[in-house]
This record gives sequence, structure tokens and C-alpha cells, in this order.
Amino acid sequence: MSMNRREFLKITGISTILGLGGLSAASGIKNLVEAQQVMPNPEALKAKRWAMVVDMSKFKTEEDYKRCIDACHQVHNVPYVTDNPKHEIKWLWKETYEHAFPGTEDEYLSKEIKELPFLVLCNHCSNPPCVRVCPTKATFKRQSDGIVMMDMHRCIGCRFCMAACPYGARSFNYKDPRPFINAEKENLEFPTRTKGVVEKCTLCYERLAKGLQPACVEASKGALIFGDIEDPNSEVRKVLGSRYSFRRRPELGTQPSVYYIF
Repeated sequence: MSMNRREFLKITGISTILGLGGLSAASGIKNLVEAQQVMPNPEALKAKRWAMVVDMSKFKTEEDYKRCIDACHQVHNVPYVTDNPKHEIKWLWKETYEHAFPGTEDEYLSKEIKELPFLVLCNHCSNPPCVRVCPTKATFKRQSDGIVMMDMHRCIGCRFCMAACPYGARSFNYKDPRPFINAEKENLEFPTRTKGVVEKCTLCYERLAKGLQPACVEASKGALIFGDIEDPNSEVRKVLGSRYSFRRRPELGTQPSVYYIF
């Protein structure tokens, strides 16, 4: 069989690499393959900074709230603990006006607004105090899109983040949460937690990676609006540009990413 000079040099070069540094070359190839296997999904939803608008005018019945809360809690295996209110685990929940917006009470505020339950969640602040106090970096802000994350495996249960959060957006597992999860509805694609860790809303980062909207947004029938607040053409920006909005405790300088409109 004839062989030209280029083919001969190619084979000789490969033989030399395998002979002198085979392990290094093999390792490089392995790393390249692994890197290709974890490449981001091209259909993933991306943003410079995610934000949510809660349109309170569309929450008219108990079912409107329940639909969003149940969607969130079922997707993320949030345990249903009822024996002690202090042990309740919540990612998305209802709150009274005076508790959601303390310090803003007005004697002339309409009775309807005073008695209206507000849907609340982690505000995914641009300047999150919870991140600064975590000693293990179990809570951190993603540089890519601003989501304030929780790594439950690194959490040591010190609860510094709970003390630092001015919105009460974190829950602590005082007991093993797994017996309180409905086995028939458990989402096997999302990890369950253990006793002694803190948890909270992570803005459905795992769904965004698949090109899906957050579960609560999908279930809200238009009451929750989600998008990139840095994009002037996003639905979030258009709504905020045409309607008066307000946020929870903006005077603290946390820069919440959740807005409310009526």
C-alpha cells in the first residue's frame, strides 16, 4: 500500500504523542468530550437580568393564588408541613399588605388593598444581603442572569441568610421534609432536601435551562409576567413602562426584581 509524505508524518506525530505523553493527550480528549456533553441547551431561556411582574388585578379568587402556589410547590417537591406554623416550608405564598409592605400603611388607603392578599416570593435582588452573609457560599447570585440561587448541599443550616433577608423569603427544614412530600406527585427530576438546610425559590432555573417559563408563570394565566428587565423589548419592560409599579421595601437598597401592579 502506498503512503504519501503527509500521511506518514500524521501517523508518526500521533505515535509520538501517545508514546511521550499519552496520558496527557487522552486527558485532553476526555475533557473536550465532557465539555461538549455539558454544553448549554440552545433552546434555554436567557436574560441579562430576570424579573417578574405580579398583576394583582388578575388575582380575584382563591383559586388564582392556589394555582400558582401549587404549581411551584409540586415542581420543586416543597413539603406540606402543617403541624407547626414555624416549620412551614414555602417558596411562593400569600401575605397581607401590612406584612408585605411594612411601613407604607396609609390611613386613607382603600380597604380593598388593605385586605388584599399579595403573592410573594424571593425577590432575587440585584444587591442581595443574603449572599453577603452566607459563610459557605451556599447562596449566591448567578452572574449570567441575576438569579439568587441556593445550593442545598453546601448549606450548613446557620440561618444567617434568613436573618439577613428582609422579605422572609427563606424556610428552614427543622425536620426531615421527605415524609411530607406527596409520593404520588413527587417530581423525580428535582432533588428533595434534608433536615437542617434552608431553601427558597430559585426562579425555576432548571426549567429556564430547558426553554420553559417558571412553573408559577405558566400556571398564572397571565397574572405573572416574566422576562429580561434589561431588554427594552421584553414584555416585562413594556408593562413596567405603561403601568405604575411598586416593589417591596425598595428603600433598603436591595433592588428587588419582583414588581407589583394593579
